[in-house]
Amino acid sequence: MNAASQSASPWLGMLALLFVAMFAFAFLRAEQQWQVAALAAVGTIGLLLMGRSNMRRIESSWAAHQSSMQWTAIVLSAIVIFLFREDHFALLMIATVMLFSVACLGLNVQFGYAGVVNFAGAAFLGIGGYTAAMLTARPGIPHGFVILVAGLLAGLIGSLLILPLLRTRGHYAALITIAFAILFRTFLEVSDTFGGPQGLKVSGLRIFGWSFNDNIETPWGGEYSFYLNYVILSFLLLGVAVMLVRRLEYSWLGLSLDAVRIDETAASVFGFDVARWKIVAFTLGNALAGVAGAVYAMMTGFVAPANFTLAESLILVSIVILGGVGNPIGILPAAALVLILPEKLQAIQEYRYLLFSLFVILVLLFRPEGLLPRRMRVYAPRWRSP
Repeated sequence: MNAASQSASPWLGMLALLFVAMFAFAFLRAEQQWQVAALAAVGTIGLLLMGRSNMRRIESSWAAHQSSMQWTAIVLSAIVIFLFREDHFALLMIATVMLFSVACLGLNVQFGYAGVVNFAGAAFLGIGGYTAAMLTARPGIPHGFVILVAGLLAGLIGSLLILPLLRTRGHYAALITIAFAILFRTFLEVSDTFGGPQGLKVSGLRIFGWSFNDNIETPWGGEYSFYLNYVILSFLLLGVAVMLVRRLEYSWLGLSLDAVRIDETAASVFGFDVARWKIVAFTLGNALAGVAGAVYAMMTGFVAPANFTLAESLILVSIVILGGVGNPIGILPAAALVLILPEKLQAIQEYRYLLFSLFVILVLLFRPEGLLPRRMRVYAPRWRSP
């Protein structure tokens, strides 16, 4: 840990998290279009006025006091979720952002750690969703087991797709994943077993007799939205996924993945099994997407080929690029921006793909490292840091 990180005040990072929580609450609470547009403009202007120097100070505060920042973020998130406990739409948006963040964490392992391209992220979400649809239709199968199987199946199919990717590089590898995304949707549309273009109905999640699709009745006679169940579950899944990805990054496994990403030839010369580490990254990333897809399908109650197109995969890629490739912390705010803004600002709904494309181009031109760039890796156990 360097001197700048040691001298960083924790209050600066906490104030930044508080501002983000207040802004998120106001944005989700806004109903009029002019209110949403005004808040979006204020947030954009605020980021521009903050400048890179202040952003670095905030990042240093977060890096120097990670434990305090994590607990602050958890408490503030819980407060925001509780304030929307009766709002179906807001809770649906929050759960969607967190589930897509779990899927993007998988892409982050592939893109940011191992350097493996994947433009078929939505297809692996779909594998998880259709697995949930098929298994929940059969009584007697525990839904917790269904979520686990969805992740394992997505990881297994991903481990098969990685085989042709190992023989290609660059844009040729990207074309393979794009072809898989197109073939996956086509297969679903022509298959009667999977409901064809109309899709399939998915049963709501039920764990230990608790139905997640029933409103929560309070002891004092009130009711909370049933989406609160999925928000809590999504929050737990996101926490586990972040912990897993961060542990991976700071381990010798993460060091091996970094070596493969930076220079495959040099890594192989020094004894790294490049193929094995690419398979590990691709399988783990797709397994996270499969788990998120299963829970998302149970929450929405329906899956269809139109929900898992190449365009949806590009949205996942744009979230990873916007948040900062290789930085798992940047994914959540990027996912919130990409997913919630078009839903709240209906005027741009029809042009969202065009706006996402322009936004990604601007990010690549003026801030290619993303909103929250990945810090330089220091491979040393935290307890040994001076």
